[in-house]
Amino acid sequence: MASLSHDRNGTKRIQFIGGAGDRRTIRLGKVPTKVADTWKRRVEELAANLIGGVAADADLAAWLRDLPDESHEKLSRAGLVVARIREDVRALEDLVAAFTDRATVKQSTAVNYVQTFDSLRSFYGADHPVAAITAESAAEWKKTITTATEGEGRRKKKRSTADGRLAPATVSKRVKTAKQLFAQGVAWGWLTTNPFRALTAGSQANPARAAYVDIPTTTAVLEASPGPEWRLVVGLARFAGLRCPSEVGGLTWGDVDWDRGWLTVRSPKTEHHGHDHAVRFVPISPRLRAILADGFDAAPSGESLVVPMAASTGANLRTMFERIIVRAGCKPWPRLFQNLRASCETDWATRRPAHAVAKWLGHSPRIAQAHYLITTDAHFQAVIDGTDEAGERGAESGARAAQNPAQQASAMIRNATQDESEKEVIPVGYATSL
Repeated sequence: MASLSHDRNGTKRIQFIGGAGDRRTIRLGKVPTKVADTWKRRVEELAANLIGGVAADADLAAWLRDLPDESHEKLSRAGLVVARIREDVRALEDLVAAFTDRATVKQSTAVNYVQTFDSLRSFYGADHPVAAITAESAAEWKKTITTATEGEGRRKKKRSTADGRLAPATVSKRVKTAKQLFAQGVAWGWLTTNPFRALTAGSQANPARAAYVDIPTTTAVLEASPGPEWRLVVGLARFAGLRCPSEVGGLTWGDVDWDRGWLTVRSPKTEHHGHDHAVRFVPISPRLRAILADGFDAAPSGESLVVPMAASTGANLRTMFERIIVRAGCKPWPRLFQNLRASCETDWATRRPAHAVAKWLGHSPRIAQAHYLITTDAHFQAVIDGTDEAGERGAESGARAAQNPAQQASAMIRNATQDESEKEVIPVGYATSL
């Protein structure tokens, strides 16, 4: 027999005598009396079956089967049933947390990860079991992020596109991150297959946000800059192609070789590739030399960094730079610093060998072609005016030795793989500085 007791606080408990003759208690909590009566009857049946060695009938077995895990665990702790073998259900949030904890990436990459994870949480829910995510739902997720006009997560950042949708390059990046996340889940044994594997990511190049910043615009911005540090930021990005803020912030005065005319640039973004991806040498143009000289003269005594403010993690360079551009009477262009770097590479690629320019910028010709080189109106007009033909006639004897810009562009893709393994042809003196 079992007894049902009512506590003063409204909770209910069942007491019964176990097979060893000891009194045992099952606490039900605040449940309706009808539910408590059902539990009392079932406990009596289970206790009797246990003592008599009789199996549960179909009705009792069905009741046990449909019990939630928490309720079934109360019976198992009381010794009336065998504990269930619970499957370890992994939720989406568990996978995201494990992936984030084990990731060894740069801060900018981690930010991109968060944007993808927010979109997955918004679509599936943080508690959604990863094993229940199918290839069909993955395709629906991609469609959703492609067509949505609002952001996800705590910060619904306003989008720069006219229709409010994500740019194709951003969609591509998110798809690749999702594939990487769930591939790791497969590697850890959390999943048998990757539901995102069949998704086509597409290109991460975004020509719509490319903007060539010409020399007159750059000059106006330099003149509107509030001090030497800002002129150095603009000059290093536009005339040396340095990444901002990572490479600009890490440059020291010791990296400026005034006599030989080059910068030693250390790249946090590509250093994990090793060899010449970690350090490269960039020529100092006359325009940049003048900006560097002014900055050196104005630098505080003992300051080793060329642009200390770019090395600060809390610096908001983008907002201030937009104000400087407006002050110069210009309209801010997309991807403020990357397009300065891309404009530098475009100028160099017009007059210098493709493989050399790619080395100075710290990437392959293939990457340059896909993400950096910009077609300008001047390129188009030169063909119309015949100025490029005049240049070819004047250098007819050397035409075979020097590629024109169009030939270089096609050669970038054709020789991309080969270029990665080529040794850099470095000026005299480089070997002694390494």
